[in-house]
Amino acid sequence: MTEIRSFRIEIPEADVADLRDRLGRTRWTPEIPGQGWQRGVPVDYLRGLAEYWAGEFDWRAAEARLNELPQFVTEVDGQTVHFAHVRSTNPAAVPLLISHDWPASFAIYLPVVEQLRDDFHLVLMSNPGVAFSGPLTAPGWNGARTAAAFREIMARLGYERYGVQGTGGGAAIAVEMGRQAPEKVIGVHVNGHITFPSDDPADFAELTEAEQDRLRRLQEFRDDKMGFNVIQSTRPQTLAFGLHDSPAGQLAWIVEKYKEWTDPSADLPDDAVDRDLLLTNVSLYWFTGTAGSSANLYWEMAHDPAAWAPKPKSTVPLGVALGVTDITIRRFAERDTPVAHWTELPAGGNFLSAEQPELFSNDVRAFFSKL
Repeated sequence: MTEIRSFRIEIPEADVADLRDRLGRTRWTPEIPGQGWQRGVPVDYLRGLAEYWAGEFDWRAAEARLNELPQFVTEVDGQTVHFAHVRSTNPAAVPLLISHDWPASFAIYLPVVEQLRDDFHLVLMSNPGVAFSGPLTAPGWNGARTAAAFREIMARLGYERYGVQGTGGGAAIAVEMGRQAPEKVIGVHVNGHITFPSDDPADFAELTEAEQDRLRRLQEFRDDKMGFNVIQSTRPQTLAFGLHDSPAGQLAWIVEKYKEWTDPSADLPDDAVDRDLLLTNVSLYWFTGTAGSSANLYWEMAHDPAAWAPKPKSTVPLGVALGVTDITIRRFAERDTPVAHWTELPAGGNFLSAEQPELFSNDVRAFFSKL
């Protein structure tokens, strides 16, 4: 079935009431005093955010804002895939597919839609297994399969040539789209892009001070901040029972990443990302019951030998925007793709479109204007 169907978000009122009821009956865990965020999300912070989610956050207002974007669903390779498609009035606009990271969603790009739509026809994807592109109906949704599905959607929309933007895991999908179809993809822009050194000692020779710091932070991430990845890569189904049943658990699981992966100048996650936007994003995971299927995407990548095997160098130009938390090292990126644009931004973290929408939009425009 290749039909593209219009879609509108209409969460039943019973589901909204159930969320509030569950939040009101949360069994809050004790904690060791004085630990701050060192061992995870502090109970006082999470309790306050959960109370706001239950009592003051207006889901219907958030839903209406999302529904201002024209949305669609289609079936690709047996999986329903959801996306927003915002056409520009500019006849010279470039089609631009955007692929998000976990634990984000297409909602994270709301702050940049108006800034980008003058120059781009925007296709904001919900990655397979996330929100209205989930739950997953079958195994095997790795990065290569997702990239192929996204290419198929752009073909169904009638776009012969287009750009791709991706954040974090979405950046890996974006690069893969360029590798699969260099005749279609005019350029790939990424932020939060993770690159790894090889076994060659030359990779570590003559690193700049900034690159050494990024390498240090990459090691710190692998040593101290990979717990979510290990669990989701090995036992996603077991994790899903807790996250699917407890909105407070789902909130904690996601909000921790908005603390650790955003600009460290922000004391709290909702200092980095607007609180209502953050809760809109969490609500999408909750209402669609996709905590488990989004976790399964990590399992697929961890168990896909091709994901980690050497690949031919892409011929598609790459643009890189680095927030202050990014750990991308240029020589590693250039090993895989021809880097045509490199910007080291003064602010922002992994969720750049929500943290610093103007910086994000300006850099996307700057890159594609070169092409």
